[in-house]
Amino acid sequence: MKKLFWFAVGAAAGLAAAKQIQENPKVAAVVDDYAKKAREFGAAMSEGFTERSSELAAERKAPAKEASTRSASKPTAK
Repeated sequence: MKKLFWFAVGAAAGLAAAKQIQENPKVAAVVDDYAKKAREFGAAMSEGFTERSSELAAERKAPAKEASTRSASKPTAK
């Protein structure tokens, strides 16, 4: 019952927002601006994901480097 209530509240809020967008050109402009920014953000995220995926794929294909930069023996305490 609680889920049905919140579903109805969400639907009513969506209808109220849609009505405001249709009736008020300023609201429509703001919504369009946010939609444009959201698309730009999504494109940037997608580009970054693709770039990082290709970097990881290149690292997997490259031979493993030796990580033995440290000395094998421990320093002696004085």
